[in-house]
Amino acid sequence: MIGDQNGQHKEAMLRTVACASIFNDFKNYNSKEISMLKFTSNRAVFSLAYLTVCFTLFSGASLSHAQDIPRTASGRPDFNGIWQAINTANWDIEPHAASFGPLVAAGAIGAIPAGLGIVEGGEIPYTPEARVRQQANKLDWLTNDPLVKCYMPGVPRANYLPFPFQIVQSTEHIIFAYEFASASRIVYVDQPDYEAPILSWMGHNLAHYEGDTLVIEVTDQVPETWLDHAGNHHSDALRVTERYTHIGPNLIQYEATLEDPNVYTHAWSVSFPLYRRVDDNMQLLEFKCVEFTEELLYGHLRKASNSND
Repeated sequence: MIGDQNGQHKEAMLRTVACASIFNDFKNYNSKEISMLKFTSNRAVFSLAYLTVCFTLFSGASLSHAQDIPRTASGRPDFNGIWQAINTANWDIEPHAASFGPLVAAGAIGAIPAGLGIVEGGEIPYTPEARVRQQANKLDWLTNDPLVKCYMPGVPRANYLPFPFQIVQSTEHIIFAYEFASASRIVYVDQPDYEAPILSWMGHNLAHYEGDTLVIEVTDQVPETWLDHAGNHHSDALRVTERYTHIGPNLIQYEATLEDPNVYTHAWSVSFPLYRRVDDNMQLLEFKCVEFTEELLYGHLRKASNSND
């Protein structure tokens, strides 16, 4: 079965490369030039015909895609499983070069890897005051990032930490269980009137389906969570609209739109793929990080030893 899936993915990739090559031939021509080319170039005639075939192939692929994705007994897209992002967004969701880490003694293993970023358009639309705060956060992130203290990561950061997470889906509820800090959240499906009792670290999660896309509205998060180590932040007015869409049996396209009038000038989005962990005996393991932070948080309270004792 996996071999069949790999073959299908390879075939789709070859179709994409071939069609992209033809598109590139024509992207700089206007309609009049293309009309002339049809009568003057055998290659152009072939290319235009191939473009028609490309559209037909991709239309057929879209139709078959709806049938290929996993589904629950009720016919909804099935998101059950263990998933993980592969990117450097936890360091910085905006594009960034590799740089020194906060601990020189850690050498190469403590350095910050480069990343293309996951922000659509490349830059978060901060207000001037909010950008100043982000830069201040970044200067001393090892001290200030709540994640370093083992606080729960919030949404969307939880989904691009370098740790796997598990989705357990039913008709009325969806549970997200995260390996980091044993964080979790309960998503209420088709229950739009269910109100958040209080602000929380992982927010209030209400979901519905738009076709084969799972849409989750996340509100009422505490303002203390960050979006990454680079100090990107929000207020308690943050609204995150998540969209989960299967683009294959083992691949989800994740998109999230963030709105916060206290911090951003307009709504903005992040997107990246989530990969199903298909390792043998794959399961979430414990990363209860409180014990790793006790010295950091409370070491200064230790009673000094008395040399006379």
